[in-house]
Amino acid sequence: MKTAAIYCRVSTEDQEREGTSLQTQLEACLKYCQDKGYNVACRLSEAYSGLTLERPKLNELREFVRNEQIDIVVVYCLDRLSRDPTHGVILTQELEKHHVILEAVTEDVDNTELGKLISYIRGYAAKLEAEKIKERTVRGKRARAERFGKLPTGRGVLYGYSYDKSKGMNIANNCLDIVRMMGMWVFEESIFLNEVCRRLMKSNIPAPKGGTRWSRSTVGRILRNPTYAGKTLVFKTVTAGKKRVANLREKQVEIHNAVDRVAFSWDEWLGIQKQLDRNREMSPRNQKLYYLLKGLVFCKRDGRKYYGIPMHGKPYYRCSGHSRLVLSQPCNNNSVDAEWLDETVWKEVQGVLLNPQLLLAELQRRRELNTDTAHLEEQIKLNQSRWEMLDEAETRYLRLYGIGACSQDKLMQECGRTRREQQKIDIENAELQKRVREAKELTLSIEGIKQACQLAKKNLADFTYEEKRLGLESLSIKVFVDGNSITIEGLVPIPEANTVSQPL
Repeated sequence: MKTAAIYCRVSTEDQEREGTSLQTQLEACLKYCQDKGYNVACRLSEAYSGLTLERPKLNELREFVRNEQIDIVVVYCLDRLSRDPTHGVILTQELEKHHVILEAVTEDVDNTELGKLISYIRGYAAKLEAEKIKERTVRGKRARAERFGKLPTGRGVLYGYSYDKSKGMNIANNCLDIVRMMGMWVFEESIFLNEVCRRLMKSNIPAPKGGTRWSRSTVGRILRNPTYAGKTLVFKTVTAGKKRVANLREKQVEIHNAVDRVAFSWDEWLGIQKQLDRNREMSPRNQKLYYLLKGLVFCKRDGRKYYGIPMHGKPYYRCSGHSRLVLSQPCNNNSVDAEWLDETVWKEVQGVLLNPQLLLAELQRRRELNTDTAHLEEQIKLNQSRWEMLDEAETRYLRLYGIGACSQDKLMQECGRTRREQQKIDIENAELQKRVREAKELTLSIEGIKQACQLAKKNLADFTYEEKRLGLESLSIKVFVDGNSITIEGLVPIPEANTVSQPL
């Protein structure tokens, strides 16, 4: 008895809730399998667009196919599997590769070349129809908004409101008071969004998507939305290719009385916007300060990177684990005076660059310790050839099994053996490729250091910021902070005597 998987699909959640389309598809497919004498291994149903391959239940079906757990896929009609002809070709080829047959209840699936062409044309027509449906739907939503002043259906839920479909407007709920509280914190106390998030999490106020973790971007989107002050714009974005981009202002539609209650007066909302703009200008992220060791300083306690931040009117490096938004138990490692650290580390690097011959000799010694990359690459090719031979052997056993010249137990035994051998080859090749990359990276490092040594012939005191960065990156410099002590590491080790402590 052949094993079948049933796949049913509708495009909208409304159809799924009504149950009619999915239910009738499933019943027809079950009757079809019963008449054919198939054993139904799984029934997969979902509400998803047929214009994408990224569908949860379709992914499950493809996993069954790849694992060769089924013999037949049964759908109500071909456009239930896919409305995109290109995707239809991909799925058909995947089924053929694993010897799985596709059958439809309402139409014949012809696997001849002519049949495939006809299926492709049908899929293309289905895609055009789907695009037409989409265009008519958008046009209808726009007419509803322009003529009747109703919000378009299918909109995302706006925090603080519940959408009333019958009235075509947003009805305020208890969360609207939280929105006002956040806005007044910013407007009256001039606090930053980080502090807003901290207060919300301290009060265990649920976030819009569940949990109590609030982010700056979430709070910022809420406080920047004029709907909370009574001005609602729709059709603010349009699809351009695969991206959503801002729509022209004249093509946007304003919906009057789209909410039954607002969080702010218009003047309050404008005041919040001014304060948010002022906070953005004062944000450390927008300060034009140079941090020579940006991305090269690490916390020795938790392994996180240090980042540059102005403190007390001076540039500092601080552990990214210091923020309560990152860790529930913030890192207590010290911040470091950026000017002092940059100067200290650069002095150590200068000492290395002033001895280029010693530096290059050390790198050459390391390079000679590596096995010749040509030998490694040849071994990778041999392993790959062996992997392909095992794959061919597995295919031969499948053919023998297909004509009855090989038992199922023998097939499973040989397939298991070949796949274990292939896994061993994959692991060995991954290690060999890693060694090849390391050898090539070392070669590139040597070239970079030669360039840095050429620069060192100049007066090191006159190095520009970019030239200093080149020297640091060429030596793969990393700085580790532990309390008041720092440790400098690099491609060529910095002498231990150069490990220093920062001033208190």
